[in-house]
Amino acid sequence: MNPHLAVETIGLAKSFGATRAVAGVDLEVRSGTVFGLLGPNGAGKTTIVRMLATLLRPDSGTAWVLGHDLVQDAPLVRRRVSLTGQFASVDEELTGRENLVMIARLHGMPPRPARSRADELLEAFGLADAATRLVKTYSGGMRRRLDIAATIVVTPDLVFLDEPTTGLDPRSRNQVWDIVRALVAGGTTVMLTTQYLEEADRLADRIAIIDRGHKIAEGTAGELKASVGAGALHVRLRQAAQRPEAERLLAAALATEIHLEGDPTALSATVDEGDEERVAHALAELARAGVAVADFALGKPSLDEVFLALTGHPAEPADAQTDTAPPAGGPHDEEAA
Repeated sequence: MNPHLAVETIGLAKSFGATRAVAGVDLEVRSGTVFGLLGPNGAGKTTIVRMLATLLRPDSGTAWVLGHDLVQDAPLVRRRVSLTGQFASVDEELTGRENLVMIARLHGMPPRPARSRADELLEAFGLADAATRLVKTYSGGMRRRLDIAATIVVTPDLVFLDEPTTGLDPRSRNQVWDIVRALVAGGTTVMLTTQYLEEADRLADRIAIIDRGHKIAEGTAGELKASVGAGALHVRLRQAAQRPEAERLLAAALATEIHLEGDPTALSATVDEGDEERVAHALAELARAGVAVADFALGKPSLDEVFLALTGHPAEPADAQTDTAPPAGGPHDEEAA
């Protein structure tokens, strides 16, 4: 057990019936950092978090959380960690202030300090103006901020944030990112699960890529990108209707698979470093075929391209299941691939 680690696991595993949800995962999370678990829905991220938060008992393996054995010292672990799940857990029939005061009182705070702490958090999370409104009138971003505020009524040493920005608009997502950074600046360790590659890139000091219950890679965002040993060509077209033709031409010229981006005018491909001549030839082929290019860039691969290179499939498959683990003791794991 390393005293500088907030979380350390060796061979952590969990099955639900015949389904292997987590297959012997080793992790080391340094105190005072953001550690990202990155992977698609169904990868096993939520099951890992629920085990580390003591909501599920591992089938095998060893884990220490904040210096405590995960199984033998589970009550001690629970006193020092907080978990914010994928869905807001606040009471919609109470106001924002009432929710936070209630949670503070459940933690044993006297009435006056509980109200003071609630007001402090409402102000810090930009919810002071909505403090007396029922939570059922809040937007999704407001509910998520209130949910995270509820998690830190008593400041924990370790916070598990399980896909905290799923379904949020860009502005709300940036607000949650600011909250995460503030938590870490205050000394809290954050373990973040996400299927958003940009989120992991922006927030995490280190990232473990999880796929089908296995840890397939780990490192900083820069290390993971460098591990692919290749560059990336990004092309944006003037007309979305020409993308199928551009995909065909680029695939033939580059002799590699072309990745279609979310933007209907954008494509990308992994190319070998130093292969500028082949890239120039591919772009010339587009020009000869009358496929108009708005812009292009050749540089380091994105985390999306790293994931594709490591796993052979995108980070967010269209047919992915919802990334949720069952309640503790439940018979099924929807997260297992």
